[in-house]
Amino acid sequence: MSVDTERLMTRIQSMRDELIQLTQDLIRIPTLNPPGECYRDICDYLDTRLTRHGFDTQLIRAHGAPGDSDKYPRWNVIAHKSGHHPGECVHFNSHTDVVEVGHGWTRDPFGGEVHEGKIYGRGACDMKGGLAASIIAAEAFLAEFPDFHGSIEISGTADEESGGYGGVAYLAEQGFFAPERVQHVIIPEPLNKDRICLGHRGGWWAEIETFGEIAHGSMPFLGDCAVRHMGAVLDKFETDLFPAMAARHTDMPVVPEGARSSTMNINSVHGGQPEQPEDYTGLPAHCVPDSCRIVIDRRYLAEESHAQVSGEVQKLLQDLAENRENFRFEMRELNHVAPSMTDRTAPVVSTVDRAINDVLGKAPDYVASPGTYDQKHIDRIGRLKNCIAYGPGILELAHKPDEYIGIDDMLDSAKVMAHSLTQLLLPIDE
Repeated sequence: MSVDTERLMTRIQSMRDELIQLTQDLIRIPTLNPPGECYRDICDYLDTRLTRHGFDTQLIRAHGAPGDSDKYPRWNVIAHKSGHHPGECVHFNSHTDVVEVGHGWTRDPFGGEVHEGKIYGRGACDMKGGLAASIIAAEAFLAEFPDFHGSIEISGTADEESGGYGGVAYLAEQGFFAPERVQHVIIPEPLNKDRICLGHRGGWWAEIETFGEIAHGSMPFLGDCAVRHMGAVLDKFETDLFPAMAARHTDMPVVPEGARSSTMNINSVHGGQPEQPEDYTGLPAHCVPDSCRIVIDRRYLAEESHAQVSGEVQKLLQDLAENRENFRFEMRELNHVAPSMTDRTAPVVSTVDRAINDVLGKAPDYVASPGTYDQKHIDRIGRLKNCIAYGPGILELAHKPDEYIGIDDMLDSAKVMAHSLTQLLLPIDE
């Protein structure tokens, strides 16, 4: 590293307390999705913070996007800082929403508690710690190198946890990620500070409904139980589909190892009478269920196709319809995301590779994510291929109780991101 870059690293280290406070502040804004709470609050917070550091900001509501309503508006913030000379734009994109808290916490999920070098809270790892690290990186770079080339952008976007359609997808449709406007994108998702994530597997979500006939529960032979029909579907999944998926493997560097195969999660099961409110003290009625629904979450490999993935489930259901008495079904596609992969020779990849080598003293691992993230929209809608995920945090902690982010990991990642800015936005002789 040059003397100037070493000074940049020292500045980031001196901002440790500021980084902790920023991360805590972000965690303490409970941006739960669904339904999409406090989106405007966190955008206002980021707006105030980044404006104070010389960024020009825009608050953008994704009118008409899935989930957007007057009660739960989908707010996003984009901050832009131009240098004094022409050059390329480096954009750090982080989602601001977090998933439900769930059970099993031993700490306040929105407390931002610091303990033994870790900050705890829902979203600490996924991905408010990464957002905070990117902000500190940019602010430190601007303080050390005010006469830079090009521009820096930081965005806080909505709804990544539910597909990103009220966030990055909407902004991409408006041209904010067009390659003539932005040249490099880093998404600080928690893939570990010494890894570069090139992309992700594909995803296909569908709802399957089986039908029966309602009747009195004491005389089920006069009806037709839709739940039993769904049981036949689940049995075919176990005996036919899951073994077939487990036998498929990808050349994508997907982590963890179990995600190198095709996978499917049964997201939910709903059959028969709806659950009653908690204050209901009566017993259920005696009815044969005439409908049962499941939602499946199928993650597929670059070596598979959307048509293949959906077709094999459709065939399994059709075979049941031909061989099981009174079996009737409907299958509805809910969403589909194709796999996305950035080339290892892309400029942002080689830049962050060098920064990891310089800062951490080791070569990075190249990985792909088991789940999708907002790179899909930057790639498909924005038409921008020069995009990676790089950020602090342990992927396996995402969505778990007692989620945390390591403070030293955030500092190291901030140094990598800031060093990447020196390579992309400073003249070669600086």
